[in-house]
Amino acid sequence: AVMKADGKVLKVELSYVKAFFKQQFGNEFSTQHLQTLKNFLDADIPITQICADVRIHLRPEARLQLIHYLFGIAKVDGDVSPVEANVIANIASMMGIPQTDFESVKNMFYRNVDSDYKILGIDESASDEEVKKAYRKMAVKFHPDKVAQMGEEFQKGAKDKFQKIQEAYESIKKRRGMK
Repeated sequence: AVMKADGKVLKVELSYVKAFFKQQFGNEFSTQHLQTLKNFLDADIPITQICADVRIHLRPEARLQLIHYLFGIAKVDGDVSPVEANVIANIASMMGIPQTDFESVKNMFYRNVDSDYKILGIDESASDEEVKKAYRKMAVKFHPDKVAQMGEEFQKGAKDKFQKIQEAYESIKKRRGMK
Protein backbone atom coordinates (compact mmCIF):
# COMPACT_ATOMS: atom_id res chain seq x y z
CA ALA A 1 0.00 0.00 0.00
CA VAL A 2 2.87 2.39 0.78
CA MET A 3 4.61 1.54 -2.47
CA LYS A 4 1.39 2.17 -4.43
CA ALA A 5 0.46 5.35 -2.51
CA ASP A 6 2.23 7.85 -4.77
CA GLY A 7 1.01 6.15 -7.94
CA LYS A 8 4.31 4.57 -8.89
CA VAL A 9 6.00 1.42 -7.63
CA LEU A 10 9.73 1.84 -8.03
CA LYS A 11 12.29 -0.89 -8.43
CA VAL A 12 14.25 0.51 -5.47
CA GLU A 13 11.15 0.04 -3.26
CA LEU A 14 10.74 -3.57 -4.40
CA SER A 15 14.44 -4.16 -3.77
CA TYR A 16 14.08 -2.77 -0.24
CA VAL A 17 11.19 -5.12 0.51
CA LYS A 18 12.96 -8.07 -1.11
CA ALA A 19 16.10 -7.42 0.96
CA PHE A 20 14.02 -7.26 4.13
CA PHE A 21 12.35 -10.60 3.44
CA LYS A 22 15.63 -12.27 2.47
CA GLN A 23 17.19 -10.95 5.68
CA GLN A 24 14.25 -12.17 7.77
CA PHE A 25 13.59 -15.54 6.14
CA GLY A 26 16.87 -16.46 4.42
CA ASN A 27 16.63 -19.30 1.93
CA GLU A 28 12.95 -19.83 2.78
CA PHE A 29 12.20 -16.63 0.84
CA SER A 30 11.92 -17.64 -2.79
CA THR A 31 11.08 -16.27 -6.18
CA GLN A 32 7.58 -17.65 -5.67
CA HIS A 33 7.17 -15.51 -2.53
CA LEU A 34 8.36 -12.46 -4.45
CA GLN A 35 5.79 -13.16 -7.17
CA THR A 36 3.06 -13.37 -4.51
CA LEU A 37 4.19 -10.01 -3.21
CA LYS A 38 4.10 -8.53 -6.72
CA ASN A 39 0.55 -9.89 -7.16
CA PHE A 40 -0.52 -7.74 -4.19
CA LEU A 41 0.65 -4.71 -6.12
CA ASP A 42 -1.93 -5.46 -8.81
CA ALA A 43 -4.81 -6.05 -6.37
CA ASP A 44 -6.86 -4.06 -3.93
CA ILE A 45 -5.17 -4.51 -0.59
CA PRO A 46 -7.54 -5.13 2.35
CA ILE A 47 -5.65 -2.70 4.60
CA THR A 48 -8.34 -2.51 7.28
CA GLN A 49 -8.40 -6.29 7.75
CA ILE A 50 -4.63 -6.63 7.62
CA CYS A 51 -4.19 -3.88 10.22
CA ALA A 52 -6.81 -5.50 12.46
CA ASP A 53 -4.95 -8.83 12.25
CA VAL A 54 -1.61 -7.15 12.92
CA ARG A 55 -3.07 -5.28 15.90
CA ILE A 56 -4.33 -8.56 17.38
CA HIS A 57 -1.26 -10.70 16.70
CA LEU A 58 1.74 -8.37 17.16
CA ARG A 59 2.98 -6.72 20.32
CA PRO A 60 3.09 -2.90 20.37
CA GLU A 61 6.88 -2.87 19.90
CA ALA A 62 6.60 -4.97 16.75
CA ARG A 63 3.79 -2.82 15.36
CA LEU A 64 5.88 0.29 15.94
CA GLN A 65 8.83 -1.38 14.23
CA LEU A 66 6.54 -2.12 11.28
CA ILE A 67 5.72 1.61 11.01
CA HIS A 68 9.46 2.35 11.02
CA TYR A 69 9.90 -0.20 8.23
CA LEU A 70 7.05 1.36 6.19
CA PHE A 71 8.71 4.76 6.44
CA GLY A 72 11.91 3.07 5.24
CA ILE A 73 10.07 1.85 2.14
CA ALA A 74 8.67 5.33 1.53
CA LYS A 75 12.05 7.03 2.04
CA VAL A 76 14.13 4.59 -0.05
CA ASP A 77 13.54 6.72 -3.17
CA GLY A 78 14.92 9.77 -1.33
CA ASP A 79 11.64 11.35 -0.23
CA VAL A 80 8.56 10.49 1.80
CA SER A 81 5.71 12.06 -0.15
CA PRO A 82 2.75 13.50 1.73
CA VAL A 83 0.47 10.82 0.29
CA GLU A 84 2.86 8.07 1.51
CA ALA A 85 2.98 9.69 4.95
CA ASN A 86 -0.84 9.77 5.03
CA VAL A 87 -1.09 6.08 4.12
CA ILE A 88 1.38 5.22 6.88
CA ALA A 89 -0.52 7.45 9.34
CA ASN A 90 -3.76 5.61 8.52
CA ILE A 91 -2.05 2.24 8.90
CA ALA A 92 -0.57 3.31 12.24
CA SER A 93 -3.96 4.47 13.47
CA MET A 94 -5.67 1.22 12.44
CA MET A 95 -2.93 -0.78 14.18
CA GLY A 96 -3.44 1.17 17.40
CA ILE A 97 -0.16 3.10 17.35
CA PRO A 98 -0.45 6.15 19.64
CA GLN A 99 -0.13 9.46 17.77
CA THR A 100 2.92 10.50 19.83
CA ASP A 101 4.74 7.30 18.88
CA PHE A 102 3.78 7.75 15.23
CA GLU A 103 5.07 11.34 15.23
CA SER A 104 8.31 10.19 16.85
CA VAL A 105 8.98 7.63 14.10
CA LYS A 106 7.80 10.01 11.35
CA ASN A 107 10.26 12.66 12.48
CA MET A 108 13.11 10.18 12.18
CA PHE A 109 12.47 10.42 8.43
CA TYR A 110 11.39 14.09 8.22
CA ARG A 111 13.99 16.49 9.58
CA ASN A 112 13.07 20.04 10.53
CA VAL A 113 13.58 22.43 13.43
CA ASP A 114 11.02 20.65 15.61
CA SER A 115 12.08 17.11 14.71
CA ASP A 116 14.34 16.55 17.71
CA TYR A 117 11.54 17.50 20.07
CA LYS A 118 8.95 15.45 18.17
CA ILE A 119 11.22 12.41 18.22
CA LEU A 120 11.20 12.66 22.02
CA GLY A 121 7.44 13.26 22.03
CA ILE A 122 7.63 16.76 23.54
CA ASP A 123 7.54 20.35 22.33
CA GLU A 124 10.17 23.04 22.43
CA SER A 125 8.69 24.66 25.55
CA ALA A 126 9.54 21.58 27.66
CA SER A 127 11.83 22.20 30.62
CA ASP A 128 15.29 20.64 30.73
CA GLU A 129 13.99 18.14 33.28
CA GLU A 130 11.07 17.26 30.99
CA VAL A 131 13.54 16.76 28.12
CA LYS A 132 15.59 14.34 30.25
CA LYS A 133 12.47 12.50 31.40
CA ALA A 134 11.17 12.22 27.82
CA TYR A 135 14.53 10.89 26.63
CA ARG A 136 14.61 8.22 29.34
CA LYS A 137 11.03 7.20 28.54
CA MET A 138 11.73 6.92 24.80
CA ALA A 139 15.04 5.12 25.36
CA VAL A 140 13.25 2.45 27.39
CA LYS A 141 10.28 2.25 25.02
CA PHE A 142 12.35 1.91 21.85
CA HIS A 143 15.29 -0.08 23.18
CA PRO A 144 16.46 -2.71 20.64
CA ASP A 145 16.12 -5.47 23.26
CA LYS A 146 12.32 -5.09 22.95
CA VAL A 147 12.44 -6.73 19.50
CA ALA A 148 15.41 -9.05 20.06
CA GLN A 149 13.35 -12.17 19.33
CA MET A 150 12.04 -10.83 16.02
CA GLY A 151 15.06 -11.26 13.80
CA GLU A 152 18.04 -9.34 12.53
CA GLU A 153 16.19 -6.87 10.29
CA PHE A 154 13.90 -5.80 13.13
CA GLN A 155 16.97 -5.44 15.35
CA LYS A 156 18.62 -3.24 12.73
CA GLY A 157 15.56 -0.99 12.52
CA ALA A 158 15.29 -0.80 16.30
CA LYS A 159 18.96 0.16 16.62
CA ASP A 160 18.47 2.87 14.00
CA LYS A 161 15.45 4.22 15.88
CA PHE A 162 17.30 4.12 19.19
CA GLN A 163 20.25 5.98 17.61
CA LYS A 164 17.94 8.71 16.31
CA ILE A 165 16.47 9.14 19.81
CA GLN A 166 19.98 9.52 21.21
CA GLU A 167 20.94 12.00 18.45
CA ALA A 168 17.80 14.07 19.08
CA TYR A 169 18.54 14.21 22.80
CA GLU A 170 22.17 15.16 22.25
CA SER A 171 21.14 17.86 19.77
CA ILE A 172 18.68 19.39 22.23
CA LYS A 173 21.22 19.20 25.04
CA LYS A 174 23.82 20.96 22.90
CA ARG A 175 21.41 23.73 21.81
CA ARG A 176 20.30 24.31 25.38
CA GLY A 177 23.73 23.92 26.99
CA MET A 178 22.45 21.06 29.16
CA LYS A 179 24.77 18.71 30.97
